Amino acid sequence: MDTEKMKELQNWLIDNQTAVAYISDPQHIAYFAGYESEPHERVLALFVSAEAEPFLFTPALEVEDAKSSGFTFDVIGYLDSQDPWKIIANELKQRYGSIESFAIEKNQLPVERFESLAQAFPGAIFSANLTPLIQKMQLLKTPSEINRLLEAGHWADVAFEVGFKAIHEGVTEQELVAEIEYQLKRNGIQQMSFDTLVLTGKNAASPHGNPGKSAVAAGDLVLFDLGVVWNGYCSDATRTVAFHEPNDFQKEIYNIVLEAQLAAQAAVRPGISAAELDAVARNVISSYGYGEYFNHRLGHGIGTTVHEYPSIVAGNDLILEEGMCFSIEPGIYIPEKVGVRIEDCVAVTKDGCIPFTTTSKEITIIR
Repeated sequence: MDTEKMKELQNWLIDNQTAVAYISDPQHIAYFAGYESEPHERVLALFVSAEAEPFLFTPALEVEDAKSSGFTFDVIGYLDSQDPWKIIANELKQRYGSIESFAIEKNQLPVERFESLAQAFPGAIFSANLTPLIQKMQLLKTPSEINRLLEAGHWADVAFEVGFKAIHEGVTEQELVAEIEYQLKRNGIQQMSFDTLVLTGKNAASPHGNPGKSAVAAGDLVLFDLGVVWNGYCSDATRTVAFHEPNDFQKEIYNIVLEAQLAAQAAVRPGISAAELDAVARNVISSYGYGEYFNHRLGHGIGTTVHEYPSIVAGNDLILEEGMCFSIEPGIYIPEKVGVRIEDCVAVTKDGCIPFTTTSKEITIIR
């Protein structure tokens, strides 16, 4: 459990004259309480009072795991046969008395669960929004958090090595995904930070395509987009490699994306805005006439979740500061022809940035 983060949340509740925070996102529960869980359809919640001790509410089958996770306050469980909202309402009233106001995560709380809590406290106000606070807290990483992101990045580099070695004529995208995830699990990695993406040939022109039965053939570019969760923190990186010699057009597209990625990464420093950084990469690609084929933002924040605040995108005037962590991932995607993306996540330093992944970005040719 992170006591400093918990205290910051409690101080925010006091400053905003709000009695209780209801945290429902499992990733944010892990961020504050240190307990990692995927409850699926069951209710998992962290309740934090401005004045009294917080408590965790979990399915009964997770109570012991939650208690042993390092969370130092009470853990309350419920059986599948019980109504969780009756138990939650009773616990809240017993511990915190008459509650007049709640803070909630407005960007992700399901309506059904909001209504269940609101029905139990019909006079309460739910106007306080936790989302901007959590985004702000996650924005600047501590040295300890950056070290965990670096270790997660190391395992992404290991994953690339596994994937590159597994490429051969006729191997399918799904088989490459399976080999990467199998070897990582053998080495103790329990979870990928998102579904591993391997796309070959023209399939790579879909930025968020789905790996399938397409087989690698000589002359293909093969795109790997992957990451792991290590000690609660995520990695996210992309490399595009060639199986046998690429043609001149493929080389051209690859080198443009590489130039854009390197230019943006070199431009990272405190004082530049997110929009300005996006423009560095976008201007490179546009100068070669391929601007319309770079159809997504330059990057996103990363930490305990793979997509966090901030968004590195046109129109975002947020000024970068030391400790911010985000991806730099320009790409060119020409339908039915070619797709190339190159990505590192970085941490802003006092005079530049450090990347979390170190796999070479020069074009790799696998024979």
